[in-house]
Amino acid sequence: MVIGVIPARLDSIRFPKKILANLGGKPMVAYVAEQAAKAEKLDKVIIAIDAKETEQALLEYDFKLVMTSKNHTSGTDRIAEVAKGEPEAKIIINIQGDEPLLNPKLIDDLVDIFHDPSVEMATVVSRKLTVTDLLNPNVVKAILDENQNTQDFKRNVFDMEIGAVYRHIGMYGFQKDTLFEFTAQEPSEREQKKSLEQLRALDHGIPIKALITDCDQMAVDTPEDLQRVAAVMGLDLDEVKEMDD
Repeated sequence: MVIGVIPARLDSIRFPKKILANLGGKPMVAYVAEQAAKAEKLDKVIIAIDAKETEQALLEYDFKLVMTSKNHTSGTDRIAEVAKGEPEAKIIINIQGDEPLLNPKLIDDLVDIFHDPSVEMATVVSRKLTVTDLLNPNVVKAILDENQNTQDFKRNVFDMEIGAVYRHIGMYGFQKDTLFEFTAQEPSEREQKKSLEQLRALDHGIPIKALITDCDQMAVDTPEDLQRVAAVMGLDLDEVKEMDD
């Protein structure tokens, strides 16, 4: 069984309550879940929540919600809690809750990587990387080797050729045992310093295979990002605000 889990922490630091940001009368994370449900290779989609407020906002939708601890240090730790309650799951896909324009085909393509049993963990990177992206610390950059294994992740890249660097799309896939191996490790020094949970895997010797795509996923890290996503979705900007405004 392959499951998709959307970690939905309410109190995000850079953009508080962004998962509940109102896009045309619907919380942003609801769009993500609806898009994820279109993936043909997911057997189940679960939203891992950590607050009653999130639960109340999503009650009218037909989503599977699992209440998780508020104490997790990363989204991956949160999905591991969910995976412990899914004994039949073999592959777990970590789907970011701040990408309402999620392309379901990316999920299917990521699942396909695990047809190779040697793949323990995988992620998605895009060739679409601009100079502006390189200078934007909110856009995480992935550095790959010739075998499409990730060598590093950076927020700021000034000293590398652009051909060696890709835009990181924050979707991950795990073999279940690897997921639990990841979460059994303490957060690494680099992970904490750069606020990049995937560095825990690299720092503890877990290889990360990369799926290279030409897709340009739009993540919402700031209120300005929300406005840009709304414009792409064709929503009236007057309808874009936090749900509790």
